[in-house]
Amino acid sequence: MIKLIRTNSENLDFIALVKDLDHDLAIRDGADHSFYAQFNKIDAIKYVVVAYLDDLPVGCGALKAFGENTMEVKRMFVPFALRGRGYALSILKELEKWASEMNSKKCILETGVKQHEAINLYTKAGFKVTPNYGQYIGVENSVCFEKLLNEMG
Repeated sequence: MIKLIRTNSENLDFIALVKDLDHDLAIRDGADHSFYAQFNKIDAIKYVVVAYLDDLPVGCGALKAFGENTMEVKRMFVPFALRGRGYALSILKELEKWASEMNSKKCILETGVKQHEAINLYTKAGFKVTPNYGQYIGVENSVCFEKLLNEMG
């Protein structure tokens, strides 16, 4: 059974997981990686969830305030060898719960069109595709999602 820990961006396991995530994204994003990387800094993120299985970190995700009553889901990652076991969905549900506890009304997120696993995860979790927001407006390789937190199930 996995254990979900609420922490912040100073957590060493989170930092290590994000390094693996960034390595994977650099390959997937190719020439676009530097554009996306500028929006994915992890310094001073207050809301981080790290999943553990027998003290082994198996995934992570984070929340960042985005406007009034909205939290942005950031830095979702489960190492490739550990995917398909429900860890990411558990992390995402914990992030949604945390956002709701902070009186947020919705969660938004951006992912890349080449990140099929992420798109499937967010769709399965009840997120709906929405027009690109903020810095992703007009970016063809981005797909944005949102979920109203009162729709949590």
